[in-house]
Amino acid sequence: MYPLLFRTVLSRLDPERAHHLAMAVIRMLGLPPASWIARALTRPDPSLRTRALGLTFDSPFGVAAGFDKDVIGVKGLYALGFGHVEVGTLTAIPQEGNPRPRLFRLIPDRAVVNRMGFNNRGAEAAAVRLAKLRRRARRPVVGVNIGKSRVVDVADATADYERSARLLAPLADYLVVNVSSPNTPGLRGLQAVETLRPLLQAVKDACGRTPLLVKIAPDLPDDEITGIAALAVDVGLAGLIATNTTISREGLVTDPGVVAGAGDGGLSGAPLKERSLDVLRLVRSAVPESFCVVSVGGVETAADVRERLDAGADLVQGYTAFLYRGPLWPRQINRGLAARK
Repeated sequence: MYPLLFRTVLSRLDPERAHHLAMAVIRMLGLPPASWIARALTRPDPSLRTRALGLTFDSPFGVAAGFDKDVIGVKGLYALGFGHVEVGTLTAIPQEGNPRPRLFRLIPDRAVVNRMGFNNRGAEAAAVRLAKLRRRARRPVVGVNIGKSRVVDVADATADYERSARLLAPLADYLVVNVSSPNTPGLRGLQAVETLRPLLQAVKDACGRTPLLVKIAPDLPDDEITGIAALAVDVGLAGLIATNTTISREGLVTDPGVVAGAGDGGLSGAPLKERSLDVLRLVRSAVPESFCVVSVGGVETAADVRERLDAGADLVQGYTAFLYRGPLWPRQINRGLAARK
């Protein structure tokens, strides 16, 4: 039914408006009695319980940062069957993000181009909602993804990240430093090892006992990826997330005019699958077994998730396929994983 709804209705809506409508439905699903009914139908099989980052996940499959930027849909996403929800990216200073339109579908590629620009209501507003969420007995593992505020100069990025970390780390199950979005000027430059080391060390000190991870781009050369992985281990991070969106447009089947019309921004979805898998293998080979590696990018099916787990991922995340496959997607993934146990 959802594919028909997507073809006839949702695909005709502005993508950002469609997202807001979907989020409104997800928020309603998070309220009783709808949440009880949904959870009864989507609860992951107990065999899928996973230990990572010192935490227990109902399933190794979760939703990536970017879907729930402001901690408003966590309960509904849990009701749909996700094992964890990574909220954000959140910035210390609230910001509107880039001008619209800033989200585009490449339907033949099952992909999305976004240049959202970390639109969010800020870390302080998110902290209030996270505090309420932590009081709930039934909720998923909640990660918090933080980024640089746009108005803050790159030279002052460390202090900006520290501000968010001090506020949000005590309320997060794990925290992620995002230095890999292509939509904030200068941000990806922070991935250089000489710049990244003091930033990660400062944020780690601000985090206390909350596990800290770093999220990297797929567009880095292989040697830089392994260098960042080694740095993350050396600094004492708990893990690494591979990968963010790509600026590449290679191999797309969507009409070139449509791709050009979408303009700049990060590409996510099916075209990212092979590179994301390659980066996962690179990172896994460069870090100890105890170091948590989260794989994201181009994940669509239970077989894709199983492939990532077999390649060394401790956890797997998805986002773009959710837009194309609909609300039963996490249930389908979890059932497929349980059937392969």
